[in-house]
Amino acid sequence: MPVSTLPMRMIYLFAGWCAVGLGLVGIFMPMMPTTPFLLLALWCFARSSKRFHDWLYFHPRLGGHLRDWRDHRVVPPRAKACAVGSMAVSWCLLAFVFQAPFWVIAHVGAILAVVSGYLITRPSRAPGKAP
Repeated sequence: MPVSTLPMRMIYLFAGWCAVGLGLVGIFMPMMPTTPFLLLALWCFARSSKRFHDWLYFHPRLGGHLRDWRDHRVVPPRAKACAVGSMAVSWCLLAFVFQAPFWVIAHVGAILAVVSGYLITRPSRAPGKAP
């Protein structure tokens, strides 16, 4: 459902393309996520441009994961492993390298544990897809 005012549509369009750019960088950078940025871009394009939304949603390489998430809340096993591994490394850096205060380490650890639990409990395949 597109936003009605032109300035807001332009803001969403700009944010969408920034998210696409970050998502494309994530394809080549191991610790940078791709799908969350593409999901953000899809959300922004849904509010600014049906043409760009449909381009991304039905893209032959990028659209599959976006459709699986939107339709079935699927997170592929490799994405789960990368996300949880990245969070674990980040937490270890915070705790042991940067030596943050205990309360920061505890709060960040709790948040990362909840997010990791959510990701791990999502299905790995869409219903009806072969393993």
